[in-house]
Amino acid sequence: MRSTAELDTDILIVGAGPVGLFLANECARRGLRWKLVETKASQSEHSKALAVMPRTMEIFDMAGVAGPFLEVANRVTWIAVVEPARTLARMHFAPDESPYPFVAMVPQDVTERLLVEELCRKGGKVEYQTTFVSAVQQPDWVSVTLDHEGERRDLKSAFVVGCDGAHSPVRHLLNLSFEGEVYDASFMLADIETNESLPADEMQLCPSEFGPLAIFPMSSTRRRVVATVETAQADAPSIETVRELLAERGPRGIEARGIRWSSYFRVHHRQAAQLRVGRIFIAGDAAHIHSPIGGQGMNTGLHDVWNLAWKLDLAIRGRAGGTVLDSYSTERRPVIRNVIDLTHRMTKAMGTPSKLAQAIRDVAIPLVSRVAPFQHAMVQRLSQLGVTYSGSPLVEGPGKRYFDDWIRGGNGIAGRFLLMVGNDAAPSMAEAMQRMCADMSDVVELRSTPKQGIKLVRPDGYIAYETHSENGSIATIRSLVERFTS
Repeated sequence: MRSTAELDTDILIVGAGPVGLFLANECARRGLRWKLVETKASQSEHSKALAVMPRTMEIFDMAGVAGPFLEVANRVTWIAVVEPARTLARMHFAPDESPYPFVAMVPQDVTERLLVEELCRKGGKVEYQTTFVSAVQQPDWVSVTLDHEGERRDLKSAFVVGCDGAHSPVRHLLNLSFEGEVYDASFMLADIETNESLPADEMQLCPSEFGPLAIFPMSSTRRRVVATVETAQADAPSIETVRELLAERGPRGIEARGIRWSSYFRVHHRQAAQLRVGRIFIAGDAAHIHSPIGGQGMNTGLHDVWNLAWKLDLAIRGRAGGTVLDSYSTERRPVIRNVIDLTHRMTKAMGTPSKLAQAIRDVAIPLVSRVAPFQHAMVQRLSQLGVTYSGSPLVEGPGKRYFDDWIRGGNGIAGRFLLMVGNDAAPSMAEAMQRMCADMSDVVELRSTPKQGIKLVRPDGYIAYETHSENGSIATIRSLVERFTS
């Protein structure tokens, strides 16, 4: 599809937060032409989003950017549900199916810095002080108008992706409804210096009749506190406000000794009606916002563009049409809905003013938290390792994640499906698979694996098809690849 003579770029990315930066890195890794614009003059200096979940670390690994995050992350492997006088539950957060059995605590300003540095290593840059003004879709491109420090610029891009936040101009241009509601209470966020009374490898969720409070450790003596408040006082929370909230709702012994940054903000739980209109897409906060309890927001946005990047790659190479591009919205909207539901239920349950509900919660949490299936289910949801794409037009079967050493490091998987053939396959079958992959080398690559069976793995590390039978599998796989890339 690429017609380089008439287009200025393949993909215009609007917004240089973590989501836009990661998409730009993926475009650069795949050899696509891209442009990343940001209204602000520089990257954020505030910590904002913090938790990087295990599946996100796997995605960073497949994209080749995990190393710098491992060097700076505080690793959290426990989640405690704590009231001032007692601990209701303490669950081990260490999924053994992932090489990243922890939550990596990395402040957003550090995440952005690391992604900018990775982008620079690939020869890319962010175009700051450049604002998205308007766009008009044509059959084969999008005509976009930008404003750079008061100077209007026009360009033609094959696709546009709005990673431009909750107030997204791109979403507004598309006239997409943002369905949901706003929480009655405001939220307070504060990064504080503390004593070492709490473990550095444990996050605390603190239910209270006054509203939920959560504590995320950045180190043994630096923590993020998030809590609901009835009314915002002054422009930003003071250290006295943080101390009052910790005394009211937090675990005993923690001391707030200083404050690095704080903010009040209103939180909605909303989801865009669609993530694609023609050649324009939205991702991250432009597509969904929800409670910060659970640390899911940035992760969900990063997964959005990981899902989208390979589909745009195929489309630009002329190997994907409307079904593949539509699958971005089809696949991601149910995942987003589940995240919104989870964080909303957690927020409501932790802050219920009902005495009866509090009593039930305080009895139920210690009981169910000891049940292995409950622990596993909770870790799967929070870690996002449990995300599947069952029901997608690009999947035959449950659409589970796939991750092993064969697809790590930035070179293991990119723009092609991987046909993973076990060593147990008959020689004739292996030869037939090799011939098929040679015929379709631009979209599928053959890999041998010691694991039994045959798997067709998508470029984002999800299983498109799996079989342990050789009967008819070549014809089936060929048919699937053709369907998935047309």
